[in-house]
Amino acid sequence: MKTSRRISAAPASHSVNDDELNPETPVARSGLKTPFIKRGTPEFIRVTLALFSAGLATFALLYCVQPILPVLSHDFGVSPATSSLSLSLSTGLMAIGLLFTGPVSDAVGRKSVMVVALFLAAGCTLVCSFMQSWDGILIMRALIGLSLSGVAAVAMTYLSEEIHPSVVAFSMGLYISGNSIGGMSGRLVSGVLTDFFSWRIAVAFVGCFALAAAIMFWRILPASKHFRASSLKPRKMLINFKLHWRDSGLPLLFAEGFLLMGSFVTLFNYIGYRLLSSPYHLSQAIVGILSVVYLMGTYSSPKAGALTGVYGRGPVLIGATSLMLLGILITAFSPVWLIFVGMILVTGGFFAAHSVASGWIGRRARRAKGQASSLYLFSYYAGSSVAGTLGGFFWHSFGWYGITGFISLMLIAGVGVGFKLMRLPEAKAV
Repeated sequence: MKTSRRISAAPASHSVNDDELNPETPVARSGLKTPFIKRGTPEFIRVTLALFSAGLATFALLYCVQPILPVLSHDFGVSPATSSLSLSLSTGLMAIGLLFTGPVSDAVGRKSVMVVALFLAAGCTLVCSFMQSWDGILIMRALIGLSLSGVAAVAMTYLSEEIHPSVVAFSMGLYISGNSIGGMSGRLVSGVLTDFFSWRIAVAFVGCFALAAAIMFWRILPASKHFRASSLKPRKMLINFKLHWRDSGLPLLFAEGFLLMGSFVTLFNYIGYRLLSSPYHLSQAIVGILSVVYLMGTYSSPKAGALTGVYGRGPVLIGATSLMLLGILITAFSPVWLIFVGMILVTGGFFAAHSVASGWIGRRARRAKGQASSLYLFSYYAGSSVAGTLGGFFWHSFGWYGITGFISLMLIAGVGVGFKLMRLPEAKAV
């Protein structure tokens, strides 16, 4: 009580020290308001670099196998649909893990969950590079996805809690741009190194890279200052779960995440099979280099965050999803340069749409925001797993026109969901 009175009597010019900013200290519990991290401050730079590196490592680990699916098909004698399981199992287990890691982070803290998750995923990737059986590959890839759920579920929640509300959308865009560069780097490195060395060396290189990123993340990310532990009691989790599904907007955002990610992953799962076969016969290195289209995400995701402040979330989400639809239709044409243009449009639209939808979750969730983010990402990665594998049957039966039609139907549904979200009263968002 004495500490509280001393704080109340402090002059306005009093500078806040580190102890006062620690939510576990008596000072913080006494009622002193902890400031949010603002753009342009050293802390903002540290958060941006740390979460950028985490997003980069996460997507590099998750998608490094995508451009080498044809190589895995050949080496292990499996079909394209079976080969895609090396990615679909990762995203599927990641989706399941998200149902638990979000609530766990609500109870034990954000940073600790993310640090452990990154180190485990990097370690499993290194082990995966030595596996000699297809079953061993799938087991390691499943464990990688399960580990990475601890990053994906928590990063968005950390940003929504610690960053000043006026720049959360911008900061979320920067984080997702790290995802886009990570996806590009993982695909590019694995595609090129596999062509010159082997897929095992490529996967091991990605694992070492992720390990370095995990160390950097651990050292520079500021500890949470606005985190307040909540109960892990099943009854309370169920109450929050029901609350999220009763909201008029959150279930629509969950569906949007499923459709967006399902469309995006299906394209990149099977474009390699198309370009490596007749009439193109491109090399594995060239197919890997095509992953530079991910650089569009580094521009479109923060740009989308800025545009929401001008036009609103709904119109930007609809526009970005429509851009994806235009892009996938363009890939139906034969010239390689047109296919490349279509891939650019799909990629730019995807990261913009995901940036808007993921940022929208934190605004609508009334409480247990970590659990709400987990439900969105569960749907998001379930789309990757389900649609990514289902696309193999469309490819086998109808070729690229089957893939184009399958993805187009999902994106048309995504545009419809966007219109429903746009009609919701903004006043309901929290």
